[in-house]
Amino acid sequence: MSPDIEFDHIGIAVESLAAPSYAFWQALGWPSRPDTETVVDQKVKVAMLPLKNSSCIELLEPTDPTSTIANFLSKRGPGIHHICLRVKDIDGVLLKLKNAQVRLINEVPVRGAHDCRVAFVHPSATGGVLVELSEKQG
Repeated sequence: MSPDIEFDHIGIAVESLAAPSYAFWQALGWPSRPDTETVVDQKVKVAMLPLKNSSCIELLEPTDPTSTIANFLSKRGPGIHHICLRVKDIDGVLLKLKNAQVRLINEVPVRGAHDCRVAFVHPSATGGVLVELSEKQG
């Protein structure tokens, strides 16, 4: 039996949410100017591109040269940053992972885009993939 977890989105680091970075997504049919949200604590501007199966492509533009996304871009360039799993009880999931001695970046959830509570699992614990856990509020 699978756990009560859904795929939420894949996060892609981009230099800019404007053209030419966004031209590919626009050519596929998303609007010429995506709706964006700035997550001040994370120093990032986010554009969520919804897919038909209730998941999204999340484009991440740094708003500060000291942000995690700016650091990622300077080291690796644009590309896949993380995958996100939607969970129902993020506190319980984090406790379960801590008890299993899984290395976490966030032991306590922080505010993410769309007012979700999020926490990241260290890539060393997941086979090299940065995994975000997200719980929708309300």
